[in-house]
Amino acid sequence: MLTVVIPTFNEEHNIIPLTERICESLKGKEFEILFVDDSTDATTEVLEGLSRNNPRVRFIHRHNQRGLATAVVEGFRAARGEVLAVMDADLQHPPEVLPRLLDSIETGNDLVIASRFVPGGKDGGLTPLRRVISLTARLIGRLALKKVRPINDPLSGFFMFKKEVIEDVKLSPLGWKILLEVLVRGNYQHPAEVPYAFERRRGNHSKMSLTEQVNYLRHLVRLVSSSPEDLRFWKFCLVGTTGVGVNMFFFMLFTRLFSLDVILSALLATSLAIFGNFLLNDLYTWAQQKEDHLLGRVIKFYLCSGAGMVINVAVLSALHCYLRIPAILANGAGIIASTAWNYYANNRWTWGSATSRLANENPDSQ
Repeated sequence: MLTVVIPTFNEEHNIIPLTERICESLKGKEFEILFVDDSTDATTEVLEGLSRNNPRVRFIHRHNQRGLATAVVEGFRAARGEVLAVMDADLQHPPEVLPRLLDSIETGNDLVIASRFVPGGKDGGLTPLRRVISLTARLIGRLALKKVRPINDPLSGFFMFKKEVIEDVKLSPLGWKILLEVLVRGNYQHPAEVPYAFERRRGNHSKMSLTEQVNYLRHLVRLVSSSPEDLRFWKFCLVGTTGVGVNMFFFMLFTRLFSLDVILSALLATSLAIFGNFLLNDLYTWAQQKEDHLLGRVIKFYLCSGAGMVINVAVLSALHCYLRIPAILANGAGIIASTAWNYYANNRWTWGSATSRLANENPDSQ
């Protein structure tokens, strides 16, 4: 059976048309609609009457509680279905998409997202300002979390998954983006996205606020902190940033205090910065992973860093000299490429055997 979980807060005018459209869309299917209600208006009374007249409708009314994500999690716990769907109550998520999501589940996918950003999808229900906010939030989420990067619409509030995806998983969402929690913590193998057109909101104004945006950022920090692989990458970036400061300090010291040649000073400063980065990464980023001898790790790190510098210069040259991209932008692209290389190479080679061992011991962390 499918359970459609719908969190509600003051949606009295949308409940009945939404229910009618869901029932029409899922005609012939075994399903229930579970509203989790935090309302302070007449929504609760509407739900009471609806549940009496429609056996497919159930609702939970929470007293003195607020929060879309926590409401959805409570709905997950109370759901009777083996497949769970989540959607909003404001009619921006068209119920007519539910059969397509269910078809995708029945063909073997265990997590299916209704997406605005795959071919055929549209985000016409957003104002220009909300589109900018949504784009920024998606970019930050995909940059911060590895498991989110393959997903085009990781902030969708409209999705469906098999209940086994969250079995024995502790969900502790913060704010309004429950899908991020499922993507990072859930146990799934075959995610998919189905296009849909995000519709304009009907009825009350949007419940998006500055507080919810701050909660989104706090949620990202919590997810990164609880994901060893993501946390390791950001530790590596932090160490690399400190390396820039170390490099500049020694470069100025050699050129101004000791009056050394600029090229020689740059080489010495870079070598010291690389060694400083190695020590910090060895003690901080990959603190538990010490299977190779110290000298072996140092040599590997220097080789990876040297290759990273070659990549940086190659990308800079290609973009600036051949494609005429401004030098500052081309150099930035080179830095990104070399950072990605350095992390991947060091994670797989310098500290690679221990990384693989920990991954095998803790498969859920990767």
